[in-house]
Amino acid sequence: MHTYKFTILLLLSFMAVSCKQKAKYHFNEGKVFGTFYHITYQYPKEVGLQSDILKKLEEFDYSLSTYNAESVISLVNQNDSSVVLDKYFIHCFKKSEEIAKITNGAFDWTVAPLVNAWGFGFKNKLEPSEIPVDSLLNIVGYDKVCLKQGKVIKKDSRIMFDASAIAKGYGVDVVADFLESKGVTNYLVEIGGEIRAKGKSNKNRVWRVGIDKPIDDPSSLSRQIQDVIELENGALATSGNYRQFYVKDGKKYAHTIDPRLGYPVQHSLLSSSVVADDCMTADAYATSFMVLGLEKSIEIVQKDNQLEAYFIYSDQDGNLKTYITEGLKDLILQ
Repeated sequence: MHTYKFTILLLLSFMAVSCKQKAKYHFNEGKVFGTFYHITYQYPKEVGLQSDILKKLEEFDYSLSTYNAESVISLVNQNDSSVVLDKYFIHCFKKSEEIAKITNGAFDWTVAPLVNAWGFGFKNKLEPSEIPVDSLLNIVGYDKVCLKQGKVIKKDSRIMFDASAIAKGYGVDVVADFLESKGVTNYLVEIGGEIRAKGKSNKNRVWRVGIDKPIDDPSSLSRQIQDVIELENGALATSGNYRQFYVKDGKKYAHTIDPRLGYPVQHSLLSSSVVADDCMTADAYATSFMVLGLEKSIEIVQKDNQLEAYFIYSDQDGNLKTYITEGLKDLILQ
């Protein structure tokens, strides 16, 4: 009799463990921040968390979207004295300031006037020959703004913020942190190509994500994978000038603007992929490195053991070459 009861208890225990292991994976996707999101996560309930995730994304959008006229960042750009800064804007301000200092201004979210003028922002572009770069540089600079008693203080009222180089990564973190608050330990969150992953996929293996070859392809129809990495607990962001650009009078103008010089960057670095603990950091550094170029970017990643990087660049003969940090080499799928 005792043996029978023990067998039943053991069976029930095994069934409980099996149910927990086989908790359903949910797949949510949609459009946000002018791009698309794809979220996969293991959650034990039949109904997933998509409605709650959407609320988080909408809340975030009302903070940092320059395409939302009522957002916090838009009201700050309009010098609305009644705007109340929320936690997202304040955190973004502090992180942007931190990375701006480390990169000597290569990352600078006050670059909005230049981004708009060159045609990659939230206002109509000008003709390249008509862009008053020197004048615009007078109203660009992270050292021309500060936070004081919950308000943004500008040295010039024409200064504007653009969070596009950091917001997608930050949004990924917002969703990932929300999932973790719900006890989710296996997930992958992707917004516009920026990714954060933890645990294992529905195939019971570490998440696998691709790094694209830097092929000029605005439509993404000719996408090719350069390498695949395994991402078990971290974030990956990639920046490059092969998707967002235009050609005018035979010259290519890419979306990465050097906020120190005022012009789209033109150098050998074609793609910058960064792995970090959080996607906000990875996103900001990926953009920064596209501004800095290969040599200075390598200097930064060699000094910071919290960053790993995969750089794709063109040599003097036009051949694609790579620089990969040792830590990231270990993540490449063999």
